[in-house]
Amino acid sequence: MSQELNKVPDTPEEMADALRRASEQNLSVLIRGAGTKIDWGRPPQRIDTILSTRGLRRILAHQHGDLTATIEAGASLREVNLALALHKQWLPLDPSFAADATIGGILATNDSGPLRHRHGTPRDLVIGTQVATADGLLAKSGGQVVKNVAGYDLSKLLAGSFGSLAAIVSATFKLSPLPATSKTLIVTARDAPGLARLVRDVMASHLEPIAFEAEVPASSLLLRFASARPAVEAQADAAQQLLGAGRLVAGDEERELWQQHNERIWSGEGAVVRSSWLPSDIATVAEDLESLSAMGGIRHVELVGRAAIGTGLIRIDGDPTSQSRAIDRLRRSASMGNVVLLRGSSDLKALVDVWGSHGDREPVFASLKRAFDPKGILNAGRGPL
Repeated sequence: MSQELNKVPDTPEEMADALRRASEQNLSVLIRGAGTKIDWGRPPQRIDTILSTRGLRRILAHQHGDLTATIEAGASLREVNLALALHKQWLPLDPSFAADATIGGILATNDSGPLRHRHGTPRDLVIGTQVATADGLLAKSGGQVVKNVAGYDLSKLLAGSFGSLAAIVSATFKLSPLPATSKTLIVTARDAPGLARLVRDVMASHLEPIAFEAEVPASSLLLRFASARPAVEAQADAAQQLLGAGRLVAGDEERELWQQHNERIWSGEGAVVRSSWLPSDIATVAEDLESLSAMGGIRHVELVGRAAIGTGLIRIDGDPTSQSRAIDRLRRSASMGNVVLLRGSSDLKALVDVWGSHGDREPVFASLKRAFDPKGILNAGRGPL
């Protein structure tokens, strides 16, 4: 590994220069933030040098009136939101390992959590980026205002690319006002069909939670309301009346609840996959997971996900061969779509393709990779491109 290039650039220009020199020497480069998702994606083919974004951690601009902020890639989400909170604003993202995850890493993986229900993914919130390309150029896409026509929307293409097209050095996001108060309603159904009925009832109602989560096999729903106090009280009361039961939590108890919920899937040692499904199929999804649990070699299966969107995380505890068979069954299930292995042992990743088939998109992905990274130096083969 080149010690000269294994460093922490302090400026976008230094990042671009490091990539230029790596390209000239045909060195395989891994772009790293806080490392919270360093084990996601395919096993790296070859890593000659690591470039860290942690020297780039400033908030470059905060347009309070426009509710936008431009942030360098190495800043952590936590430190950014602490700074924005001084102006009663926030970047409403809650990805996995949110306490340490960096802005660049969150955008590069397009990772999101329960707040996706109201606020969307990083791809939905980003409005502009500055990147360092594989040949050492600095390029900008989008702008610093919510409505702009600044050319091709490269920012959204980069979201979810896992650093395989360019190194993100800064990004501009839409912000939201910080909610004045928050409450969460916890409801548990008797079984999967009962859970499906609750999901349908909420989706057909006028309730406006900022998070609407399902837990399987626990058959639990979490609805979080956050806004001005009168609105939260009215929404929480209406939710209890609609669902006929449930327990409301707020304050420290609510914060602990959501921390446990967000950490739940990652707390065990099993494989973690990201998948999607039709919200109306949640009962069928629960049946699929129950059948996986009954497979030989599988010890436990559980899901945490966005109930009204139909996407989330599934943990599969078991030996690698059994986990591989379980993932294959999920990919063949009529109720599941886009099953991606996020966390898994090296033995498991040797048995299954992390990303699965791209189908007829494969030629498009290959063309993009050749256009942005013709020498193939970026991301060591870890990403989807």
